[in-house]
Amino acid sequence: MPPADTNPDMSALAAAPGLEEWHLDLDAQGPRREEAVARLHGILLRAARFEVFRRSGALPQLSAVELDELAQEAADDAAVSVLRRLGDFRGESSFRTWAYKFALLEAAVKVRRRAWRDREVTLEPEHWESLAHAGPGPADDAESAALLEVVRDGIRTALTPRQRQVLVAVVLEGVPIDVLAERLGSNRNALYKMLHDARRRLRSHVAEAGYSEAIE
Repeated sequence: MPPADTNPDMSALAAAPGLEEWHLDLDAQGPRREEAVARLHGILLRAARFEVFRRSGALPQLSAVELDELAQEAADDAAVSVLRRLGDFRGESSFRTWAYKFALLEAAVKVRRRAWRDREVTLEPEHWESLAHAGPGPADDAESAALLEVVRDGIRTALTPRQRQVLVAVVLEGVPIDVLAERLGSNRNALYKMLHDARRRLRSHVAEAGYSEAIE
């Protein structure tokens, strides 16, 4: 059985009492700040537990205790992010709701990374070539096969090696962007930018080959 309070209903959390201005003490000093930080961590832990256990199907090998440890790690990282970005809070929602987002994001990232921890992410050129030369299925007509070959050629020739690496991993192999960022020693924003540029180049290549209607 999961630890108590590991899978609360998020609507109930959002409606929970205690949405007063206590978070202002996060900018205070001494015991007031320590108490506010402890309270913040408790809130983030509840949200992180919710998200980790909601996604626990991706980690069938983990026990409830191990899942809770993952939620603890997510709450720790979320607390650091919230404290670093206190100046971004504008009061457009409750502070609790704003802070939840950090915990949910960290929990989702932790689950994805753990799920992929022992999975191979193949980034070698030889693997790409095996994908590139896979032929169309018997149900594909000639036009579809021709378009597919244009796309393959675009991936092979219009992209930089790094763009091809990222596109193949994320789009063809389904590697989560944060997992790939960790494996490549990069970050999510840099890979999102690279993926955007790769798709733009690929669309241009396909359009120049006379298939502009296929990418609109």
